[in-house]
Amino acid sequence: MLRHILLLQRNVPQAAKFYSEGLGLKVKVLTERWAELQCGSSILALKAVEGEALCCTGYSPFLAFTVNDLQEGITNMLQLGGRMDGPIKYSPQGKVAAIRAPDGHMLSIFEASK
Repeated sequence: MLRHILLLQRNVPQAAKFYSEGLGLKVKVLTERWAELQCGSSILALKAVEGEALCCTGYSPFLAFTVNDLQEGITNMLQLGGRMDGPIKYSPQGKVAAIRAPDGHMLSIFEASK
């Protein structure tokens, strides 16, 4: 059974703010070096690391979230330091955007068609 997903961070409090305010995840634990955010029945864990090699990110992992309002999610995350990674894509199933978090991790946010 999956216990949690762990992302290595340069700044845990800043990352926790991005994921909580940008995506609405509930902060369960927050210190300078560790955070746990509730994501449905799963936990997104954030751990502080010092070495640059440990913080290097690319396109993996790619975290995918469903949101009620894609535009609101994009706006929130951009205000918190995220960056769009390409245009919003539209399909019959809904719309999706790729966002690079301030820490470099890639997020997919999806809003289902109504």
